[in-house]
Amino acid sequence: MEGFNINGKILIGIDHGYGNMKTRHTVFKSGVKCYPSEPPIASEVLAYDDKYYVIGESHKVFIANKNEDDDYYILTLAAIAKELAFRGINTADVILAVGLPLNWMANQKKEFRDYLMRKKEVDFRFCKENYHIRICDVSVYPQGYAGIVSSLSGYKGVHMLADIGNGTMNTLVITNGRPLSDKMFTDKLGVHQCVKRIYNAVQAECGKLPDESLIEDFLKKGTVDASNRILSVMQMEAEKYTGEIFDKLSEYEYDPEMVKLHIIGGGGCLIQNFGTYDPNSVEIITDICATAKGYESLYLTQSRMRKGA
Repeated sequence: MEGFNINGKILIGIDHGYGNMKTRHTVFKSGVKCYPSEPPIASEVLAYDDKYYVIGESHKVFIANKNEDDDYYILTLAAIAKELAFRGINTADVILAVGLPLNWMANQKKEFRDYLMRKKEVDFRFCKENYHIRICDVSVYPQGYAGIVSSLSGYKGVHMLADIGNGTMNTLVITNGRPLSDKMFTDKLGVHQCVKRIYNAVQAECGKLPDESLIEDFLKKGTVDASNRILSVMQMEAEKYTGEIFDKLSEYEYDPEMVKLHIIGGGGCLIQNFGTYDPNSVEIITDICATAKGYESLYLTQSRMRKGA
């Protein structure tokens, strides 16, 4: 076993977010729109099973079961294609390392694995390139946790992980490097809810209808090109929302004097730009691809253990 090639098979970690799909090397929006014929303008089009899918022009609407429709399957094919294109190939045997929110693992793990392995050999076209893949294995891991698993041995005392995505916040308490299975929580406190709050506030207080991409840029960067009046409303709502996030973490016994908080996921920018916190007790992991990389690490570790390496 060398790198991300296991006995001739390519290992690809994929983080199926509601806002973005992430792999080790790529990030793209989780939007999918199906057409009966090829759209003339869209740049990222995936052709599969006599249908055409425009990829990445919007976000995925929150659903409590990721195999409820075909969207995440199509997005998975696009993610695989992007990783293969990064390697300069279009035919491969692949192993997928993926994840689900902590509290969904018990009930949805098998279903999600079967969903992604519905067809062993798949032919499709993406961005005008033909791809032939064989999906040899799929392993499902706890979302968020995968992004910090390599650091667990150094976690002394009590730690809390908050994985803030576009749709949900997944929280896990860790004691002396050991995750506590009875202290895992999932809340609908993602970035998208904050975007909606800001949109509604700007509409109510300024009589304007801001584009969601403007709000998303504001949350990522801390500012955008807009009037001071609108920026003030956006700032106030973002600060209120981050306050609610910390209130929820406090419900789960987060205490900055005794607990080290680790924030992962795209929502880390919310805390970084608008949160009030002690940087000595809060670590913000800024690599948005950390969880996808963590899935790969978990699979590699398990593979070595199976071989007794």
